[in-house]
Amino acid sequence: MSMDKKVTGIVAYLTIIGWVVAFLVGDKEGAKFHMNQALVVHLAFVVLWILGFIPIIRIFLWIVRIAVFLCGVLGVVYAFQEQDKEIPLLGIVKLLK
Repeated sequence: MSMDKKVTGIVAYLTIIGWVVAFLVGDKEGAKFHMNQALVVHLAFVVLWILGFIPIIRIFLWIVRIAVFLCGVLGVVYAFQEQDKEIPLLGIVKLLK
């Protein structure tokens, strides 16, 4: 079983498990751009979760979480349209070569 570029990109954004499935079964070369951006979004959520244990910044973190979530939604839209456009704020980070 193999996923094409479009499906791989979309699945990668859904959850971290979706990213792992996309990495293992999907078109890694075709969807490398969206795989990278999805990984950055997932890692941003992990960092925000860890920072959430600091009580004084919890309110601010909700605003940032909403912004990161909207960036992920925008990434899904770009993957669906098969566009390699960077998501705002996080798109400049490159983790995958």
